[in-house]
Amino acid sequence: MIDMEGKRVELTSENYYSQEANEQFFSVSQYKDFMKCESMAMAKIRGEYQQPMTRALLVGSFVDAYFEGTLPQFMERNPEIFTRKNELKSEFRKANEIIARVTADPVFSQFMGGEKQRIMTFELFNAPWKMKMDSYLKGICIADLKVVANFKSLPLWRYDLQGAVYQAGVEAVTGEQLPFYLAVASKERVVDLDIFQIPQTTLNLAMDEIGFSIGHYIEVKAGLTPPKACGRCDYCKSVKQARIRNYNELLEG
Repeated sequence: MIDMEGKRVELTSENYYSQEANEQFFSVSQYKDFMKCESMAMAKIRGEYQQPMTRALLVGSFVDAYFEGTLPQFMERNPEIFTRKNELKSEFRKANEIIARVTADPVFSQFMGGEKQRIMTFELFNAPWKMKMDSYLKGICIADLKVVANFKSLPLWRYDLQGAVYQAGVEAVTGEQLPFYLAVASKERVVDLDIFQIPQTTLNLAMDEIGFSIGHYIEVKAGLTPPKACGRCDYCKSVKQARIRNYNELLEG
């Protein structure tokens, strides 16, 4: 059982992603984990499973680290981004190209010019939450940096859920309801970039969706309800036991 009601840790950049913080607080990424597979989400919270870092995620983290001012530390922690000749691999040379492109754009720079990595904790739907904003422009807006394959993939990642929670978090802490923007750059051959505002109606629908499902996830996280396994994710495959199946199942669907 995970106790979310005990004395809560004070979050910093050093412990924000710690197991203790993940046990005590919900976050957008944790909520999405529960949406995908409750068993996987609980295994991550307990420190029993760590999602592999893909090359695509590393590229996004490279750009994030630049804007955080922690790129030298990131490069030191991730030697796999270099070739044997100690040169950046092609994907990360592309990341440098993206950085050069977005920092040269005045509109993009304006949205990314807020307070970097601002941490806030708050109550939402009777549960403690945490969030870390890429760019917090007090009294103006919240902006989150995204590096994607192309713009069409944006809705698949459900950033409306992130926007809804971040907006609610800022309102809970400061009393202000700020608009939420995505500052997006693509990894296409020619880098594309734009600022996307998620409409308030879309954020409201996302918040309604969270409110509908979060009660069940709170019970699962507290150990009051057994987690459901999706049976399809990497975690489920890693812990499954072989069973006898009908070959014709593979011909269905």
